[in-house]
Amino acid sequence: MASQQSKGRVFQQSGPNDGGSYPGSSTPVSPILALIGFVGLCLLVGAVDGTITARAVRTWYRSMTMAPGTPPDWVFAPVWTVLYILIGTAAWLVWKQHGPSRPLRLWGWQLAANAMWTPIFFGLHSPGFGLAVLIVLLILIALTMQAFLHASRPAFWLMVPYACWTLYATYLDAGFWLLNRA
Repeated sequence: MASQQSKGRVFQQSGPNDGGSYPGSSTPVSPILALIGFVGLCLLVGAVDGTITARAVRTWYRSMTMAPGTPPDWVFAPVWTVLYILIGTAAWLVWKQHGPSRPLRLWGWQLAANAMWTPIFFGLHSPGFGLAVLIVLLILIALTMQAFLHASRPAFWLMVPYACWTLYATYLDAGFWLLNRA
């Protein structure tokens, strides 16, 4: 009977008193749904940040002196889409092997820092504050990658392109800040 009740539901209770009310209290029925959740969360961050970016790109961003090596605007959306799929998949691999754990908490913190950068850089028009966020983000990515290396080597490698792109974004942000200080 219990398996019939949980059929079609994403989560099932792990104990009679758990109720699924805290992280780690439930076990997903389907790993595929968990993968969709991890990747979906990353893509949601990208979509929300994309709406902020779109407004600023048409106005404020175009008025700035570009850092050398700044790619065309159309490059960012496909690159970030691929990166979000990779980092969501990396988290899922770690989750599959270790469940809720320290590496996934670090992953969550780096995703939160990632989500903060766009509203600060594009929303507040603040390359300097954005640069500070990127430095924190790079530290969190490095810590996450270190934790992922011990938890799942494939997850670690899926994070490498993200780390490289974020390092490049840090260079671009520093260039915008230096070239546009008034």
